[in-house]
Parts: sequence; C-alpha cells; structure tokens
Amino acid sequence: MSRTRQGYPPEFRRQMVDLVHAGRSPAELAREFEPTAQSIRNWLAQSERNAGRGDGGVTTAEREELNRLRRENRQLRLEREILSKAAAWFARETNAIPSQGSGS
Repeated sequence: MSRTRQGYPPEFRRQMVDLVHAGRSPAELAREFEPTAQSIRNWLAQSERNAGRGDGGVTTAEREELNRLRRENRQLRLEREILSKAAAWFARETNAIPSQGSGS
C-alpha cells in the first residue's frame, strides 16, 4: 500500500516562493530542501495567480469557494432526494396514490 505525504504548510510554500523571487532557482531549492522543483514552480505560479498576475487560472480563494459550493450542492441534492422519497411515502400512507406493489 502506498504512503502519501502530508502537504507542505502554507508558510513553507511562501518561503520557497520568496526565495525564488530573491533569485534562487526551483532546482537549487529542490536539492537543498525536500519538495521537487516542479512543486516549487507550481507554488510560484499559484502565488502569481493569487496576486492577479498569473496565467488566468483559478486563484486559491476561487478554488476554496468552488469546493464549498460543490459540497453545498451535494448536500442539497441529498436533501432533495430524501424529501422526494418522504413525499412519496406519505402519499402512499394517506392512500393518495396506489402502492407500487404487485397487488397480491
């Protein structure tokens, strides 16, 4: 079974981005610290997006809002499904509609 590593803390990511801005290369930082050069480049690109200078990708705030809205949407779908089943059950109990059984 594969082990996954915990994500790097935001402060560590900010420090890596600051070091790149100070003139160090992602490859150099990757040799000195644990993350890969690609991870550091990804953090740099995300930092640029968050500052409004990026490539037009989704900012961290937009990603958090999107995740929140997806969770809310899942919850609303579940609640709607439960209410639909409850309404059908109550309708059958009050004999408003015939049951879907075989009748025997």
